[in-house]
Amino acid sequence: MADAKVIPFDDDRSRGAAGKGAAARRRGPGGGRRRGEPAAVAEVQPLPVPEPARPEPEQAADSEPARTPRSGLERRIAGGLSFLRRRITGDYEVDEFGYDQELTDQVLMSLLRPVAEKYFRVEVKGVENIPKEGGALIVANHSGTLPLDGLMMQVAVHDHHPANRHLRLLAADLVFMLPVVNELARKAGHTLACAEDAQRLLESGELVGVMPEGFKGIGKPFSERYKLQRFGRGGFVSTALRAGTPIVPCSIVGAEEIYPMIGNAKTLARVLGFPYFPITPTFPWLGPLGAVPLPTKWTIQFGEPIPTDGYPPEAAEDPMLMFNLTDQVREQIQHTLYKLLVQRRSVFF
Repeated sequence: MADAKVIPFDDDRSRGAAGKGAAARRRGPGGGRRRGEPAAVAEVQPLPVPEPARPEPEQAADSEPARTPRSGLERRIAGGLSFLRRRITGDYEVDEFGYDQELTDQVLMSLLRPVAEKYFRVEVKGVENIPKEGGALIVANHSGTLPLDGLMMQVAVHDHHPANRHLRLLAADLVFMLPVVNELARKAGHTLACAEDAQRLLESGELVGVMPEGFKGIGKPFSERYKLQRFGRGGFVSTALRAGTPIVPCSIVGAEEIYPMIGNAKTLARVLGFPYFPITPTFPWLGPLGAVPLPTKWTIQFGEPIPTDGYPPEAAEDPMLMFNLTDQVREQIQHTLYKLLVQRRSVFF
């Protein structure tokens, strides 16, 4: 049977001159199609493949939730490196009293906070009595052989107040005579316990903390615990009257038992230049281990503020008024101490 005539798809009869040349090139140098050669097939262009839809930015963020913790860690690392860079280069601010707010927030408070929350388990009451802004003088009892109560009060104000305010403590001369302690106290916002510095801080809108008992409070024997000592001459009242700022009484329970002072080596204290040298059930018998405070349960309560802005300017020079206000503050702190002691079920729990 004769072979059927196959007409290629691009037959020259359907093309012009250009088509004939192209067909000839495809047929090769011999011209026509050889016997047995299959018919030419037209090239088929592939269909375009649609690109996958790119997610919107918010979708892309939602599709990688696992990277969120890593991003948070990266931010903390970047913040830490930035903090170190500022400390090394000196690119940070310190006020006229030596207070370094950045160092206090990021380092000192971070070190003291676990002690307050986990070790002493400080319970804070009445923090709403501290003004949200403006100056105020916080007056507290002093106890504990070592002045840890002032540091715990500073953490309590900063962490529990709605405005996270900083408390500037007035400290004794001895604090600023000790190496290392002097620098740390300045950086943490402490300043010398004098009327001039306290008034400047109050008038600039700062919270100022004072413990009028001084060394008489922290150096008293354990048998006199929670019995307030004399509040001095009432200089803190005069300072508050001049600045026109309220006085906030503060009562601290729990600090008396951290170092039960059962004795005082007065001769050794005079040799070392200390106001007292404590002897406790653990110190100095256990050496450095005896300096570890007992893990008592603390309560810090801030009482209702006593206003001073209603008095005339000359009231700060009235000794009778200062005596009455000093006695009012002292009685309010003492009454709250007795009330908290009655409510306390255990020294450690």
